[in-house]
Amino acid sequence: MSLAPTPLYVAPLLPKAPVASSAAVRLVMQGNRKRDTRPELAIRRAAHRLGLRYRVAARPLPHLNCTADLVFPRARVAVFVDGCYWHGCPEHYRPPRTNPSYWGPKIAHNQERDSRVTAELSSEGWTVLRFWEHDPPDAVATTIAAAVRGGLISR
Repeated sequence: MSLAPTPLYVAPLLPKAPVASSAAVRLVMQGNRKRDTRPELAIRRAAHRLGLRYRVAARPLPHLNCTADLVFPRARVAVFVDGCYWHGCPEHYRPPRTNPSYWGPKIAHNQERDSRVTAELSSEGWTVLRFWEHDPPDAVATTIAAAVRGGLISR
């Protein structure tokens, strides 16, 4: 384990977000939550029922500019619940019809960041679990419990 912080990553600049195509679209976009989404809450409830206790929306490593949805510091397990649209789910993602020149690179950047964060945490000895928002909460919680309690996970 390296105690020295890794050099800061400088993200490529994305184009400025376009103006919403309508007032309705603007309201929908403003309603997208960063944390406490329905899938995340369902997984947290299921994990809690299994006796797991965790930190919510916490940084697994202080020098890493990311927050995991659930963090188990003692077990060194970080859990991310990725939204199908925002992270480009191979099963459900559909490219947008409006402003594709903005959203295509945005989603690609999110995927690249996810890979980078997973690699960084893994190199520091963390177990990183990533789930899609459509994964069944009880199955996700069981997988998390196995990882936290020392079970071997192949995910």
